[in-house]
This record gives sequence, C-alpha cells and structure tokens, in this order.
Amino acid sequence: MTDQLARLNRLPLRDNLRGLTPYGAPQLDVPILLNVNENTHGVPEDVLKAISEAVTAAAAGLNRYPDREFSELRSALAEYLGHGLGAENIWAANGSNEVLQQTLQAFGGPGRTAMGFPPTYSMYPLLASGTDTEYVTGLRAAGYGLSAEYAAEQVRERQPNIVFLSSPNNPTGTGLGLDVVEAVYGAGEKSQTIVIVDEAYHEFAHDGTPSALTLLPGRERLIVTRTMSKAFALAGARLGYMAAAPEVTDALRLVRLPYHLSAVTQATALAALQHREALMADVEDIKMQRDRIVSELTRMGLKPAASDSNFVFFGGLENPHAVWQALLDCGVLIRDVGIPGHLRVTAGTEDETTAFLEALERILTGQTAVPA
Repeated sequence: MTDQLARLNRLPLRDNLRGLTPYGAPQLDVPILLNVNENTHGVPEDVLKAISEAVTAAAAGLNRYPDREFSELRSALAEYLGHGLGAENIWAANGSNEVLQQTLQAFGGPGRTAMGFPPTYSMYPLLASGTDTEYVTGLRAAGYGLSAEYAAEQVRERQPNIVFLSSPNNPTGTGLGLDVVEAVYGAGEKSQTIVIVDEAYHEFAHDGTPSALTLLPGRERLIVTRTMSKAFALAGARLGYMAAAPEVTDALRLVRLPYHLSAVTQATALAALQHREALMADVEDIKMQRDRIVSELTRMGLKPAASDSNFVFFGGLENPHAVWQALLDCGVLIRDVGIPGHLRVTAGTEDETTAFLEALERILTGQTAVPA
C-alpha cells in the first residue's frame, strides 16, 4: 500500500468509494495525441475570434452572477437540435458528465440502481458510486452487440431505476438501433426506469442515422444527452446538455448548484453555436479520416468495428498493450481500453491519421520493435 493510499484510508471515506481510482486517461506530452476522442482540428480562426469577442463582452459583467437559467443558451441549443424542441426541454451543465451526475442525484441514490451494458463508457459506474447508486451490469452479445429483445429482457429482470444506453457506444463506436431504446423504455414501465441515451458522438454518425431525439414525444422518462466537447471542438470549455420532457429539467433544478454555468461558458457555447457551419465542416473531415482508418486497418489484417463516432475500436492484436507502447515510443498516443486483443484510436487530422497508420504498419510488419 502506498503512503498516499494509506493516508486516504485513514479518512472517514464512504465505504463504496474505498478502493476506487479516479477516472482519467494518460496525459502525456507526445506529438500525436489520439487517445481521448478530442476534436484535434481545433477551433477555426473565425470561430475563435467570435468566442474571444463574446467572452470579452461577458467579462464586463463578471462581478455579477450569470443567468441562472441560461435562457438564451437553452433556446439556441433547442434550435440546433430541432425536432420541435423548445428551451423548456433543454438542460445544460459543465460537460455531459455533470448532466449525468445531476440525473443520478435526482433519480438515483441510496437504495436505487443504475444499469449499463459494458463495455461502455467507464464513467457510468464512477458517477453511480459518487451518488451512492448501486451500479449493475447487463450483458452484450458476442461482438459487443446489443439487441432490443436481449436488452429489454435484462431490464425487466433487474428493474433498474436508471439505464445508460450509449449510442454510438464508447469504446466500440457502434450505433444503437432505436428499436433497442424503444424496447428498453417499454421494459422499464413497471419500474418507472429513467432511460438515458448518451449521444455524445452523434454528429459523427453516418448520414441518415436516426437520433433518439425522435423518440422523446410521449416518453417522459427518456433523456438524450449530447456534448459540445467533440463535434464543436470545445472539450476545454466543458459544456454538455440534454433534451427531455420539461418535468425532467425541473427535477434537475432541484439538485443543481446555484449559478452552475458561468457567464464565460455560456458566452463561449453561444458563439460556437452561431458559427456551427465552420465547425461541422471539420466534422466531415474527421468522418473521412475515421473511414480511412477502418479501411486501412482492415487491409493490415486487423478487425476494426464499424464506427459511427470519431474513433475506431479495433481488434486482432495478440499483445495490445505492447503495440500501444510501441506506438507511444513512435510519438503516437492512442487508448488501451483494457479489452483483450483491442485498442482504440481517435480519428485526427489527415497528417495525424497518416502518422498513426504508418507507425502501426511498421510495428505490425516488424520494422519497429515491439516491447517485450
């Protein structure tokens, strides 16, 4: 036991937090960073100028609290999402993780359960622990698929208070059919289960892929979460949001901290939404690089999963961690997600993608040594 851990264990920490480790991917200083699904294109110059001007204007009023209801931002997000949504359907917080946390605070807690279907986003069980909500795991089919019938059967059996459905799923990148969402929602009728569809990567889905937003009418227990971290290249701004029935946003008001969205955050998000055309142009380039990665990895004899996200999950590796280390030694950082035989890589710029593909091929063909 380390001295730091020993000191931590002397504190009166809640029992369900003992032994846990904080969430976090390696933050290393290497030339090519493709490990945490950031938008590596950065903020376009004209959008950066607009954000700077908006933040400067907001700074003049920093002696006052921000708009607690962030009314203008909620209206702008509703307009962006469409589907007949209004400001009353929208809620936002400091990243979609905080939206999920607030949802667990409102609908989870001691004596209640949240359910996920691993492999999926690793923050779900940590958010559950942080709110003293029991986290139960469902099962996926071989190849990490999830059918409507199988998912619904498990929800009926376990009767969780909250279900997490990630679409596209992280780390696999695969989309989820709306039939799965409908089936899970119906299966949770008896237990009044809150169903959260995490669409953090939806903007990267293939054209024509439907969103769970289309299912919101008449489903007051359905929540669809999004983020501006990925498609909008605003990971550093921390702005996530959700769409749901107005009564759900009212529930989150009961647990949110006062003035939780700063004036700077609101100004940044509004400026980005007003210039989304430039940002969406980069999304199209990222989708091209993602599809290029899938094609090239297949040519190399690996097994990439079909991806509707800005990353690619791929298998066929005998020693994935050794390959991860060899790539790092070449100056390319990707993600070892701890799944046997697999790694995950973010689709970056054309140059970053080329650097990754060329380094990986050298490793696979023996031109670059793999650590023992």
